[in-house]
Amino acid sequence: MNVFGIGIDVVEVGRIASSIAEFGDRFVQRIFTPDEIAYCQNKARPELHYAARFAAKEAVAKAFGTGIGKELGWLDMNILRGELGEPTLQITGKGQDFCERNQIGEIKISLTHAREYAAANAVALCRA
Repeated sequence: MNVFGIGIDVVEVGRIASSIAEFGDRFVQRIFTPDEIAYCQNKARPELHYAARFAAKEAVAKAFGTGIGKELGWLDMNILRGELGEPTLQITGKGQDFCERNQIGEIKISLTHAREYAAANAVALCRA
């Protein structure tokens, strides 16, 4: 497989916490899927996990070279956990269409978070 693109993003956890406090469910439901919301809400500090997922979505958008918008929406990306606890990406909607048009067969992601920051990277791999 060839590399289509690489993306990285760092998010201040406080920025996500402030958005959740100010806009509540409207913010959360606009950015995160029901699976992601359920996962984050079951954690002692949900804002850490929301921030990491936000960073991952931004990193994927950068790997695609599209940003969030016409080619890729926030809810087109669902950050899940694999059998070993590793983060995995399920992509749907406009994002899936973009992958098919560009022969992207796999997207690897990595997430991390500390008290004040969350970060993620993404590597989009082509089939050809």
